[in-house]
Amino acid sequence: QVQLVESGGGLVQAGGSLRLSCAASGRTFSTYHMAWFRQAAGREREFVAAIMRNSGVTYYSDPVKGRFTISRDNAKNTVYLQMNSLKPEDTAVYYCAAEYATLRLDSTWYARDKEYDSWGQGTQVTVSS
Repeated sequence: QVQLVESGGGLVQAGGSLRLSCAASGRTFSTYHMAWFRQAAGREREFVAAIMRNSGVTYYSDPVKGRFTISRDNAKNTVYLQMNSLKPEDTAVYYCAAEYATLRLDSTWYARDKEYDSWGQGTQVTVSS
């Protein structure tokens, strides 16, 4: 599996910003679809954002649209999540994920956690009110 390491989490006040980073191992990062998921205490893991290989097309869950931005730097093997206007309900462990193993045939596969092949260990984001 590809190794993924998240960083950049921490404690921030409501309305503030954080930038998460995910560094990937390997020599073919540009061929991976990348995504961020999050899991709040006692809740199911949920999709946050994804960015596709080649096209760079991005997707976001409704709760973060207009506030979060996913981007990638293929030269650095890194994907980012810029989080602005943070709310207490954004508090969660944030996970980076990579997909590279299979051909995807449907339009919304990127939001399903079972589709991803490699996962990071997560970074905690806490937003105080």
